[in-house]
Amino acid sequence: MTIGFIGLGHVGKALAEKSVQVGNHVILSNRRGPSSLTGYVAELGPLAAAGTVAEAAQAEVVFLAVRWANIGQALQGLPPWEGRIVVDTNNAILADGTFVDLGERTSSELVAAQLPGARVVKAFNSLFAAWMADEPGQPAGRRVVFVSGDEAEAKHTVKELISAMGFAPIDLGGLVEGGRLQQAGEPLAALNLLLTN
Repeated sequence: MTIGFIGLGHVGKALAEKSVQVGNHVILSNRRGPSSLTGYVAELGPLAAAGTVAEAAQAEVVFLAVRWANIGQALQGLPPWEGRIVVDTNNAILADGTFVDLGERTSSELVAAQLPGARVVKAFNSLFAAWMADEPGQPAGRRVVFVSGDEAEAKHTVKELISAMGFAPIDLGGLVEGGRLQQAGEPLAALNLLLTN
């Protein structure tokens, strides 16, 4: 499978490395352009390539891993999504740690509204980047990743990716109700849970 990455901060890098480790091709992108990623691509090896954001967005599955305030700019001008899967790893938190007031809406709803035609699945947002980068299989069990989405096939694909990386996917249901439980400030956020073997 080919996986695109829009954004390569701590979260994007952790998930790109896990993706390559289990044999997926990755197309990496950031706001500075492909030339800024030459060294990192070389570190990841032959399964990795640098591209533009538009090129990364053409992958079968795309991880959106940019800061909340930069999502609109990162997605601006992209062609129609045409049913491709976008994994929303974001939380509505500013760079200084301030929580954004979303009113009655969830962060997942606001992200999905900027991705017309995409099948959006919420995942990995409830874990700190250091936990993602760590070995997901621990002596006591596998690290849990919560998953929410409205499209069953898309969720199944993402859960298979999560399992292949060594994590334990837990399905919370739809994008709104499940996404609300796992977004920042809610009961399932920032929990480093293990599913026992």
